[in-house]
Amino acid sequence: MGARFIGWGIAVPDRVVTNDELSLTLDTSDEWIVERTGIHERRIGGTAMSLGVIAGRNALEDAGVEAKDIDFLVFATTTPDRITPATAPMVANELGLKCAAMDVNAACSGFMYAVRTAYGLLETGNKRVLVIGSENLSRWVDWSDRNMAVLLADGAGATVLEYDPTENDLLSFSLGADGADADLLTCEHGGYFQMDGAAVFRRAVRVVVDSAEKALAMAGITADDLSLVIPHQANIRIIQAACQRLNIEMDRAVVVLDHYGNTSSASIPLAFDDARKNDRVHKGDYALLTGFGAGMTWASAVVRWSQ
Repeated sequence: MGARFIGWGIAVPDRVVTNDELSLTLDTSDEWIVERTGIHERRIGGTAMSLGVIAGRNALEDAGVEAKDIDFLVFATTTPDRITPATAPMVANELGLKCAAMDVNAACSGFMYAVRTAYGLLETGNKRVLVIGSENLSRWVDWSDRNMAVLLADGAGATVLEYDPTENDLLSFSLGADGADADLLTCEHGGYFQMDGAAVFRRAVRVVVDSAEKALAMAGITADDLSLVIPHQANIRIIQAACQRLNIEMDRAVVVLDHYGNTSSASIPLAFDDARKNDRVHKGDYALLTGFGAGMTWASAVVRWSQ
């Protein structure tokens, strides 16, 4: 069987928060933030539901399909609007979907976990699956903590995956999780995001490189065959270190964290949208989509674009 990406959409809040604005209330500066993270500004506002609805609607329009054409909604989020019910059914209702809908929480790997889940759903008879990654991370940020406040932001990205008996965009997957590292990045009920930054950096680079190499091998290609790397937008230093170990030049990496910040499960579709708008994605190109997050979780996939 095959699955094709037939439509994409994004949503970001209107409010832009710059590093200079953060420096008014935090012991930090634009230079300090950019040097350590690569982030210049981020978007703040909305909710996982409101942003997800906009991104989902845009993806449906881009795909040229209607709500009745979707068989399943997989909604990736670390920041659901409520503990229960899940956000997915409410998003489905707003979009007019009449299908099954569920949340997936794999932190910053969430979008890729959701894509893998969608692929499995297509294997079992569904025709089209809407995948959305949407985050309201700012709700769970201690804005007096300069280590986290400069990183996290809000946004959403979505795609429509369609069963195709002849073409296949998704050539391989490599996913994993290690709960032994769960305490490296956490957010407790009623609390804020906390992170051991140095430990997360070391672990993230290792798992990204390992899962990427496995995905490339399963796809039967090498890093030299890749036109693009679309990584989770966590930190420019992590992206640089992973690309260096994979022998991939940075000009092949899509980087949007400079103006979006870390949007967790929304970051990969936001990056893809930017690549497409800037004519960096072409039919037949190979791309590596790779993410990692709290859990720890990680996920890589090799894609060959059919559009």
